[in-house]
Order: sequence, then structure tokens, then C-alpha cells
Amino acid sequence: NPYIATEKKPCPLCPEEKFKACYGHKLHRHLQNLHWKISVEFEGYRMCICHLPCRIAKPNFVADQTFSKMGAHYHCIICSATITRRTDMIGHINRHVNKGETESRFITAPAPKSSCEVLKEANTDVQVLPNYFTPQKTDSYFNPKMKLNRQLIFCALAVLAEERKPIECLDAFGATGIMGLQWAKHLRSSVKVTINDCNENSVTMIQENCHLNKMKVKVNTKKEDNYEAIGDGDESTDTIEVTKMDANVIMHLRSFDFIHLDPFGTSVNYLDSAFRNVRNLGIVSLTSTDISSLYAKAQHVALRHYGCNIVRTEYYKELAARTVIAAVARSAARCNKGIEVLLAVALEHFVLVVVRVLRGPSPADDSAKKIRYLIHCQWCEERIFQKEGNMVEENPYQQLPCDCHGSMPGRTAVILGPLWSGALFNTGFLRRMLFEAVQYGLDEVQPLLKTVVCEAECTTSKNFSTHSPSDENKQEECGVYIKTPDMLAESDVMPGKRKNNEVMRNATKRQKTDNSAEHPAFYYNIHRHSIKGMNMPKLNKFLNYLSEAGYRVSRTHFDPMGVRTNAPLAQFKTVLMKHSTPTYAGGQTEGPLHLTEDVQVGDQLQAATDNKAKDDEFLEENKSGDSGTVFAEDCPTYSAAD
Repeated sequence: NPYIATEKKPCPLCPEEKFKACYGHKLHRHLQNLHWKISVEFEGYRMCICHLPCRIAKPNFVADQTFSKMGAHYHCIICSATITRRTDMIGHINRHVNKGETESRFITAPAPKSSCEVLKEANTDVQVLPNYFTPQKTDSYFNPKMKLNRQLIFCALAVLAEERKPIECLDAFGATGIMGLQWAKHLRSSVKVTINDCNENSVTMIQENCHLNKMKVKVNTKKEDNYEAIGDGDESTDTIEVTKMDANVIMHLRSFDFIHLDPFGTSVNYLDSAFRNVRNLGIVSLTSTDISSLYAKAQHVALRHYGCNIVRTEYYKELAARTVIAAVARSAARCNKGIEVLLAVALEHFVLVVVRVLRGPSPADDSAKKIRYLIHCQWCEERIFQKEGNMVEENPYQQLPCDCHGSMPGRTAVILGPLWSGALFNTGFLRRMLFEAVQYGLDEVQPLLKTVVCEAECTTSKNFSTHSPSDENKQEECGVYIKTPDMLAESDVMPGKRKNNEVMRNATKRQKTDNSAEHPAFYYNIHRHSIKGMNMPKLNKFLNYLSEAGYRVSRTHFDPMGVRTNAPLAQFKTVLMKHSTPTYAGGQTEGPLHLTEDVQVGDQLQAATDNKAKDDEFLEENKSGDSGTVFAEDCPTYSAAD
């Protein structure tokens, strides 16, 4: 007990000239306040700060004299390194934990190893390190927030597995292998799964997770075809191939029907190799998590990675999706391949794009023609894609439906892009994805898929109907001829490429005539265009008002308060103003509302039509010229509108 000790004792962590020997109660207070208070704890041990001359600080030169000061520092319990700052010491210990180095060299009793945590998702077990949620600092990164993303990709793969069996699919960035394990566990013999990662520790973790789920593993750690089978084949017939290569290398060496890219950040560095060997009518899905650049927070990074100029707008999430698709279309066109966008989703943490690959120079040219620039008005946020053609227009502001350039000083619009101007969804594919989600019991993704289906058809949820995909024309999706199991017999009767090419050409011709059925580009935020001093109607009621006015309308998953419609912005504001109510009763008595010019013109036209019927009755009763003169003077709005 330091309080009972009668002898003076020095501090074991301070030099004698700094802290002289003292009695126990004073030494205890010194150790508690100076050393123990700012110590670093690690697995039951504490690393206290040391003031001994173990680490000599840099000398200070003052005039001709040199002062050498002993620096306070910490001693690492694992590698004996000396570190000065406490925050640096904590980071140093965390790096040891990330590498799995937890045994101390200076403790006789071995330190307890950090047990791996086992997580479960969709009946698939994976073991991860304790810091699995920290990207780029762990070999087993696992993000629970991306569960929705994994379910969407699984539904897309399940739809492709119904078209042809078996299919070879690749998870280019495996990490823990959770996505590839879900594919193999639920789809079984329909898919041949390959999980790749360039990190050796991640490959070891993937193998352990395969054994945890009773999967047979076939390991390929070299670029040559040297495989090593691990696991007993009697336990399960499912086999997962695990490779340790760079993602670009494996996609250059082998062909796949389904490729998923989910790197940390942008995926533009892997697009060329992904489209090099992907099979015809295959699917490429990519998840981009560089939302700071795609959502226009770091515009210079978006220009560097995607070659696209973007700004922050009310439809910035759809702008991000079209930016990624434009980069995908350019990479596919360099390989003489076109794309058909099946799904584009932009949520808080990621942007997911799923495309079908169409081999040939003609589909590549058609896809390249859909990459255009966008004209965006910075005053009213009206937007429109530039017209096709290479001729320079004298006044590009004439393409915008608004008249802000004539009424506002200076330049009012900016040119954004190049962006993808085609459709973002494939209705038939989305309905089949929803059917697969119901079949496999994926409840979390079903509301999102229903919203996206309504958005693709540009209809409200009231008109949405769920039915089996067998009732639809599954052979044709946006001009693409899809071979299904029901058509295998017919395909045997029609051998050769000529017949298939004729079917594809006829489907493409039918697609060109049905372009009007595509969903409108972009959406409007109802709060962004609300009128000050007025209460807006409920969103669902406002959708009914626009639909009654003769416009196509739907909600959008990009924005919970967004409205996707083919109505121009002026008519959008007019309908919104017509069905809005004043916030307070005395609002109209204080003064007129300051509306935009488009809304005022719409109200004048409506008032003119209402007054015209009343004026006809008035003129029939009073046919005298004086009354007609007085009426013309009292109602200037009618004469101007007429």
C-alpha cells in the first residue's frame, strides 16, 4: 500500500531530476494524475506515458548553446516503438489490430486473440474482423448499410439465371465474399460463382466463409490456370472459385455472363476490362460510392474521373446516375458494344447501374448517340437536352422552354454533361426483378422496386398491378431479343444467326416507334417550387391534379418529394398555384402575391375564359353602345387576352 510506506520512493517513469523521491501518498497522486490519466488501454493493459530518456527529442539551437530536451512518449506493448502523441499511439495500436497482430513481445502470458465476429444476412454467415466497418483499414470490409444494394444485384442475377443456365458470374471485389456466397447459396446450380480479391488476407477470409457456409472452394492464386480444391465434395455440390488477382487481369483473361464491380470509390478504372470479354446479352452492374464527386460536392473530381461538368441542382441524384451511365456507354462503345440500361438507382450511400450488353457496332453507335449535353437554367431550374447535330446554334437559349434569358440580365444557363439522355429503367426487367424478390422473400427491396416500376411506367401507385412475369412478353425488352426457357424449342427450329438477327432488327424497329412511351427525363421537387405564403396540396393529391390535366406523372425514388412528369415547368407551377391555399386568412388583404410571369399569364388566361361567358350574357341584355364601351374599359384583361 503506497499510503503505509514510510520510505521515500522515486517515480519509475520520470527521471530523478524531474521528480524527486517522495512518500507513498504523494507518489500515488503523481502517478494517478500524470501517467495513469492519459494512458492508452489495450486488452487489459495500460501503456502509461514515459518521461525517461528513452527517446531524445530534437535539439533546440539558441545562439551558440544547444539544449536537448527529453520528450514524453509511449512504448508500444506489441512492437516496442516509441510514439510521442496519444492520438498517434491509439492509431498505431489500431493498425496492429487491423493486421491481426495482437500478441505482445514483452508479456509472459499470451494476449487473448481478437475473436472474429460472425454476421448473418439472407441466411448467409460471414465472419469479419472487429473493425469491419472501416474501409481501407481492414481486410474484411463489410457495410451493413449496403444490404439493399446486394439485394438489388441478387434480383438482377436471378432474372438473368432464368433466361439461360448455367451462367458464369464474377464478384470482382469480394472482401468478405458475402455477395458471391448469397448467389451460390440461393441460386445453386444455375450459377457458377467466381469471387476475386487482390488482397491475400481477404482471400483467406473468403475461403473461411465458404467453409462456414458448407461450400466447396476451388482456389486459383496465380494468373495461370492452377487450381487447388479445398473442402470435401460430399458436404455440398456447390463450388465457389476464389481467385487472387487484380480485377482488370481476371476480366481480361476470362469471359463472364454477369460481372459486378464494387470498388471503394469510382469504378471507371475497371470499365474497359469489364466490357472486353463480357458475353453478348450479358449484364454488367457497378456500384459507385464516390458520392462526393457524383453529387456535385467535388466538381473537379467528377470532371477528372468522368469527364463531365456538373453542378448542384434539385435533380442531382438523377444527374449522378446519368453521369455514370455515360461513362459506361463510352467504355462499351470502345469495345464495339452497346448498352441497354435496365436499372439505375441513386440513394444516400451509392449509385447502382445495371446494363445489358449488346454486341456489335450498330448498338454501339445507337448508345453513343444518346450521350448529349444538358442546358440548365440557373434561375428557374428548367432543363432540356441539346438537340442532335453538330451545327452551332446562334442562340442556344431558344431551346429552353423558359424565358429567363430575356427577362434576366447576364447569362442565365449553364451547359452540363455529357450525360446519358436515354431511359434509366426497363419495365419488363424490373417486374421480373420484383417477382424474384417476392419468390426469395426479400422484403426490404420490394417497396423500392415497386416505386421504380411505377417510375419507369410513369404512373401512380394506384394504377400499379403485380402479376407473374410469364404474362408479359419476356422475349423482347426495349428492342433486345431475350431467349427464355419457354422459347428453347423454337430456337432449335430456327438455327443460325440470320433468323435471330432478323428478329432483333424487327424488335429494334418496333422500339423506335415506341420511344414516346419512355419515362420523362428528370423530375421537379414540389417544395423547391412552392409559393411563399401558400399551403401546398398533399403530394398524392397533386399527382392526381397533374394527371387530370392530361400529363403523365409519377413519384421518383431519387427524391421523396420529387414528381416525374412530362409537364413543362410553367404548367407545373400553374397547377401547384391553382390548388394551393393561403397560409392565413388575411394574406390576400395585405397585398398581391408575387408570382412568376408564367403563373400570372396562366391565371390571366383562366380569368379571361371565365369572364367571357359572363360578358356574353351581359351584352345580350344590354345592347346599347354605352354599356359596351363601359364594359371594355372595366375589363382590360379580357380584351388583352382576346
